[in-house]
Amino acid sequence: MAPRRVIIRNHSAEANLFARRTFIAFMGVMVLLLVLFSNVYSLQVASFEKYQTRSNSNRIKLLPVAPNRGLIYDRNGVILADNKPVYSLTVIPEQAKNLTESISQVSQLLDISSDRQKKFFSSVKRKRRFKQIELHPRLSEQQVALFSVNKHKFPGIFVDARLKRHYPFGKLTTHNLGYVARINRKDANKLELAGKSENYAATHGIGKLGIEKYYEDILHGNIGHQEVEINSQGRVIRTLDFTPPTPGKDLTLTLDIELQMIAKRALSGKRGAVVAMDPRTGGVLAMYSNPSYDGNLFVHGISSKNWKKIRNSKDLPLINRSVQGYPPASTVKPFLALTGLEEEFITPDTKIWDPGWYQLEGLPNKYRDWKKWGHGWVDLNRAIEQSCNTYFFALAFKLGITKVSTMMERFGFGDYTGIDIHEESKAIMPSVAWKRARYNQPWYTGETLSVGIGQSYWTVTPLQLTQAVTTLVNHGERKVPHLLKATKERTQNAEGQYQESLAQVIYEEQAPLVLKNKENWDLVLKAMHRTVQRSDATGHAAFKGTRYDAAGKTGSAQVARIKQDEKYDAETTQENKRDNAMFIAFAPFEHPEIVVAVAIENVAKGGGGTNAGPVARQIMDQYFGTRIITSSIDTVSSPLENITPHQHGHAQTNKEAETE
Repeated sequence: MAPRRVIIRNHSAEANLFARRTFIAFMGVMVLLLVLFSNVYSLQVASFEKYQTRSNSNRIKLLPVAPNRGLIYDRNGVILADNKPVYSLTVIPEQAKNLTESISQVSQLLDISSDRQKKFFSSVKRKRRFKQIELHPRLSEQQVALFSVNKHKFPGIFVDARLKRHYPFGKLTTHNLGYVARINRKDANKLELAGKSENYAATHGIGKLGIEKYYEDILHGNIGHQEVEINSQGRVIRTLDFTPPTPGKDLTLTLDIELQMIAKRALSGKRGAVVAMDPRTGGVLAMYSNPSYDGNLFVHGISSKNWKKIRNSKDLPLINRSVQGYPPASTVKPFLALTGLEEEFITPDTKIWDPGWYQLEGLPNKYRDWKKWGHGWVDLNRAIEQSCNTYFFALAFKLGITKVSTMMERFGFGDYTGIDIHEESKAIMPSVAWKRARYNQPWYTGETLSVGIGQSYWTVTPLQLTQAVTTLVNHGERKVPHLLKATKERTQNAEGQYQESLAQVIYEEQAPLVLKNKENWDLVLKAMHRTVQRSDATGHAAFKGTRYDAAGKTGSAQVARIKQDEKYDAETTQENKRDNAMFIAFAPFEHPEIVVAVAIENVAKGGGGTNAGPVARQIMDQYFGTRIITSSIDTVSSPLENITPHQHGHAQTNKEAETE
């Protein structure tokens, strides 16, 4: 039996080894604790503000609240643009018991199309299930009532109410007010560049045309905020604070909706425009373009069917004819006469012989008067009241195009009037420099003769005509045409009550037109007065029997060239090549309160006095509160059939006979 080995343990060495290991472990723990406390210090002390902000952003969120858009009224307080409640059907998918079945049942109940259902389910795939998703954008009152009765059957489905723009008068005001429509990519880019995108965070629509676009900043208001607490999934837990939005300011316009209605009735079945203005202030009383279209169609997004109908219409309803160019015809003869007087080429007693035509020396072409046999001896008064072309052919030849264009530009022709809408045209005031720049051609004397009776390249807008007549009746004092009269702001006081404040808008006047001889103003104005008051004058029939003292000037604009030996016959002429009828008027003569300009395209019979004059008469009758004499112009319902787009011609006048 082998002897047993006895191992003697070295307790001292083992104790030293254990002590070293314990020390190393302790030091490791201490290092880790130092790292831990270092990170705690970094998070809780050094980076406290940074992580506190990030924590709050995860917990607290600001939701934008859209302001109510300002309302628009006419001068008498009649509302022209309102905010109307619109009801949509929205769904929170996670709250619905059986989403597919619920959507099918509610769609059957409310007659929601399959296309809308497909669009909804497509949105469900892209959005979080606790977010509201729109199923139907516009519910009728009947649909809202029907759903309200059956609401208990559809958990997670709600009726959401919001305000949308509404225009009570539809087509009557579209060309003035414009409309509000959805913000598109182009609008969003403009807002971003202007630094306004934050203020539109909760807004879906923006002004597209007219007053709605021009005064967008005033009408829109300022955004509000709702401070809410959310959980880690983004669900709203509770509302912490609410900052109400500031509503947009209300606008009061210079428009009179009753005058606007009269203009619409007078232009029924016709293409044209009416502009009425207060010469004392420049406020536009009526501005109507016919045909028009309903701006309400664009508020909720116009359908492709309606858009094609408007865009492809041969009557071009999208054009605002009140600020688009027409050949002015004889309506500019008073301004030509004033130029002749000012340049001292004529006096009130200067007479010429009118055989029915005017001819340049050495040239065979004859520039014909509207009266085939002529007017005989004609002075200034007779030339204006009879609208004698021959007199103004001769006057234009003496003046030359440079003197004519220079004076007409001082009246505002060929330039913007400054009205507060963006859709205005400058039209054309021709000159030597203009033709060289436009066509790279010289100016011919024959073109000067045509300009002398408001033809050739010359075009004016009905608005420019009213501004020019305003300058005339004010003896050179120029007014800026405008639609805005006053703004109204609603503010909330400390007690939570709303207060309203009205601010009148004051417009700066343009530099006055000063004449060398102030008597020339009255000479021309008296001739316009005779044009309406004398029984044998061209404008008398339209204003016969009025209770107010009116003055005016007729015009018939040729839109297609007529050959030298050709006779104009409206009945056989293609409809879109027939003459335009023009008329300008103001009243009362001594102290004018209203100026009216009328343009009617392609009339079938007669001239400015026959067609456009009665329209101006109706506007003034309404303004002065007198009885409107019944005539063919009073037709309210006349279908717009067989009408082709108008053409603005630049032809010389060679017709043999016509009623001015």
